[in-house]
Amino acid sequence: MTRDLRNVRHQPAPDAPTPLSAEEEARYRNLLFTELGNKIADDGWARYPAHTPEERRRLIEVAARLTAHWGQQVFIEPEDQTRFRLCLAGHQTLPS
Repeated sequence: MTRDLRNVRHQPAPDAPTPLSAEEEARYRNLLFTELGNKIADDGWARYPAHTPEERRRLIEVAARLTAHWGQQVFIEPEDQTRFRLCLAGHQTLPS
């Protein structure tokens, strides 16, 4: 028996995250821009989890947007395998 395999789609694993729509992605990046921007403005630095390559790309894009918005470099550096640190110059060493 031959099966018709047209319109077959790859299904993610049950526990895998589903991709965000373009609108959801834009809203999430705007939220990160606001929340991380406020934290960095208050403390000079912020840390945020980034477990996947997509989450890392979001944080890199947010750091670039903050740099353009403020006119000063927002540095981004991995703290470990799951967290990134965004900071302004002078706050590049870990707080005690």
